[in-house]
Amino acid sequence: MSSSDQEDTTIYTAVVNDEEQYSIWPADRELPLGWRAVGTPGLKPQVLAWIEEVWTDMRPLSLRKKMEEMAAQQGQNS
Repeated sequence: MSSSDQEDTTIYTAVVNDEEQYSIWPADRELPLGWRAVGTPGLKPQVLAWIEEVWTDMRPLSLRKKMEEMAAQQGQNS
C-alpha cells in the first residue's frame, strides 16, 4: 500500500493570520510566525469544514478596511 492510499490520521488545527486568512496546520507542530490557532483541532475534513463555515470573506483584512474607507469617502462626497 502506498502512502497516498493510507488514511490521513493527522490531527490538524485551523490557523489564522493578522490578515484574517485561514489555513490548516498539524496540531503537534509549532505554529509558524504570524499565525494563531483557532477553532477545535480535528481530522483534516473537519477542520476544513469549520474554516469553510467561518471564512466567509476571503479578501485580506487590509483590503476590506481600505474598501470600507473608500466607500465612506464616496458617501461623504455624494
